[in-house]
Amino acid sequence: MSVVLSVRVRKELKEKAEQLGIDIRDVVEKALEEAIKEKEREEINDIARKIKELMKDVSEEEWVEAIRGERNER
Repeated sequence: MSVVLSVRVRKELKEKAEQLGIDIRDVVEKALEEAIKEKEREEINDIARKIKELMKDVSEEEWVEAIRGERNER
């Protein structure tokens, strides 16, 4: 499924893109996909930083023991 977006661009840009055979829809779609991926990466990094901050008082040994304990309970 697709939706229609309306975007205002400079006339010269549109004309030049048409002259060069550039598929504007394809360019916009790819740019939007990249922007979404970048934003998702930023959000994941923010979550990772928050988790790291919350776990700063947990040693690596405690973390490993907790994981092993959970695995053994299964």
